[in-house]
Amino acid sequence: MTIAEALKQIRQVEIRADAAEVFETAARAIACRAGAVVVKCVRHNRRSRSGVFQLRPMVPAGLRGESAAESVVMRLRADGSGMLAAGDSRFLFGAVSHLLDVLSDHDVDEIEGGRTFTPSFSWNRPCYDLFLTQEGRIQHGLNRETYVRRLAECGFTHLEVNGLAYPMGLETGPKGEVYPMFYTYCPALDQFVYSTLNKGLYPFYYLSANLANLKKNAVLARKYGLVPGLLCFEPRTVPEEFFTRYPMLRGARVDHPFRSFRPRYTMTITHPLVRAHYAEMLRKLLNEVPELGYITIWTNDSGSGFEHTKSLYVGRNGGPYMIREWKDDAEIARVSGEWALTFFRLLRDAAHEVNPEFRVITRLESFYGEHDIIWRGLGQGVDVETASLIGRGWEMPYRHPRYPDSNQINGGSVYQLQFDKRERRLMAELDGRSAKTHFYFAAGPHQMFAPLLGIPYPFLTHRRLKLLKDNGVRQLSHIGGTFPPELVPWNINHEMLRRFQFDPKMKVDEEVERLACRWAGEKLGPALVRAWRLAEEGILAFPNISTLYSTIGFTWYRLWARPFVPNIEAIPREERAYYEDFMCTTPHNPNNVDLSRDVLFQLTTAEKSRADVGRMDEGVWPSLDQAIQLLESVVVQAYETLGKANVVEDQLVRLKALRCWFMTQRNVAAWIAGVYGWMEAKSATEKRKSRALLVDMMRREIANSKDLRPGGDTAHARAQSPGIAAQADCVDGAPLR
Repeated sequence: MTIAEALKQIRQVEIRADAAEVFETAARAIACRAGAVVVKCVRHNRRSRSGVFQLRPMVPAGLRGESAAESVVMRLRADGSGMLAAGDSRFLFGAVSHLLDVLSDHDVDEIEGGRTFTPSFSWNRPCYDLFLTQEGRIQHGLNRETYVRRLAECGFTHLEVNGLAYPMGLETGPKGEVYPMFYTYCPALDQFVYSTLNKGLYPFYYLSANLANLKKNAVLARKYGLVPGLLCFEPRTVPEEFFTRYPMLRGARVDHPFRSFRPRYTMTITHPLVRAHYAEMLRKLLNEVPELGYITIWTNDSGSGFEHTKSLYVGRNGGPYMIREWKDDAEIARVSGEWALTFFRLLRDAAHEVNPEFRVITRLESFYGEHDIIWRGLGQGVDVETASLIGRGWEMPYRHPRYPDSNQINGGSVYQLQFDKRERRLMAELDGRSAKTHFYFAAGPHQMFAPLLGIPYPFLTHRRLKLLKDNGVRQLSHIGGTFPPELVPWNINHEMLRRFQFDPKMKVDEEVERLACRWAGEKLGPALVRAWRLAEEGILAFPNISTLYSTIGFTWYRLWARPFVPNIEAIPREERAYYEDFMCTTPHNPNNVDLSRDVLFQLTTAEKSRADVGRMDEGVWPSLDQAIQLLESVVVQAYETLGKANVVEDQLVRLKALRCWFMTQRNVAAWIAGVYGWMEAKSATEKRKSRALLVDMMRREIANSKDLRPGGDTAHARAQSPGIAAQADCVDGAPLR
């Protein structure tokens, strides 16, 4: 008998009347599947009764957090009797979903005598939850409940809840300035509540709407047993009106002068009134949502920063109370780092008045000038989240898995497939100080392949998860959250996460094949698995042209809309308006005319770009095209056997979109290599080669644009034909326009 058949024998799902809300949510999920009813009782009868399945905690209701066992016990018999007991309610709904969906076709004998599951990760926390709290929150038709339910099903334990109720914050700026866009994500505490100090600075209706939105998210967290928390850029700037009122409380200038048209300032955290302001705001939020369990602080970017830290865009600066300007760099770093730690501890202590288990989490990247001071101060509920503890600043100490000469990999993504033994030593050091280390993990929808959704790479996802688990990582900072099930109904990457959370010893080949056959049937399942493997070969061969372009920069700079011509300035400004009006850029940003640069940053070089073009042409297309052709060969059969909406066509569309994305990335590299190659050429032959590369690039991108359109043709096949290169070689060496 299968577990699914045994579940059908359940007639009654029993929970205690005083159980947390998630017990009722989970009980109703079982009852819905079994055709049973939910019954509440004062206490559970420990005797087995045919058709009665119990959900119960394994520890007294008052025992929480670290003191509760992080395990789940399942028992189900052929007569529908049994129980599921969770040591911590944040694992409950994920465990029930594991029973209902993952184990359903297993034999009931596997759990008839009781089986204990220990989750792989004690924290599986969304970080920068794209759809619930960040820019994706304004998507039309987003169903928050199905989204949060999906998180819980996938084994997430926490939920980021502080998203704005409005498309943008109330930050304003001079006409044409893009800087207000940087306030739509990771909203600060003062966007939800006010303190005695800043009362009236933001309209009450605005704060009320944002707070109501936060509380709605927290209600969903409670329903599915997740721990709600916050992700804020802090200390963040405040309107200049505040400093007109309190000029002595002006802190650091933190804006990026190349992106802003006017300076922005934070409050000085050294002043007692400002520290009281932050403590009061956090207390207010916890009084509204007492179950808030953490706050993650990102800083020194997007209108935030700590005074006198080295990574401030305009250099070390701040209010008059922290440091004398004639101190040396080491002394300034010491003092600014200690004040940042004071801020973290202030938040922790204020929150502990309501929730003693509350934790403060920060990143180390922005503190590259104060790294040692911050490191020594972590502990006692002040944690760190990171891609690597052995790196300093934004340095990536790991190499691309296919190209050892490159460290251009996005932290936490499936390209980060190494784990230095020093990481474990540093983790143990923090653990000894009661600080947790939250390692980044990303398998969509952020940190790679933006803005595409649901790009499948199940084996790479498992490999990254296993790497972390095998090295003792217990806290995941899962960048981006998950996908709305309405947009990605066959979410293979997070299905791997879901399975790994409750079965870290799973045999990945068997699980992927089992899932493919469940979705596509026994005949088409093997083709689906083969396509995933081929796609992953192409994904691994991608050299990452730029870490910005593979994430938010792809849409910031409209890479799928702007023309790839050698001299962008030759296009009249009015003809460029259709995409420039919507770019996240300023008129003096070099990126407007030079794809290798962004503000004052060099994104990549001509030398790397030349290598990247060759690496993509040799490594990406052969396997990715095979994956696409394989799915194309069975898509009609899938339509006939699985219906109009089916997994084969779904994955085919996503892989075709990925191919278009890769082609644009390749053509960015070709633009940089060709334009700079032509300008730096020492001979007419070198100029002809660069010109040929650019002509070929333009033809490829035109064909790629046609492919990208709905119902696009197979232009990519033509773009790869030898005739294109031959034609390009025949172009004369006239000056490029």
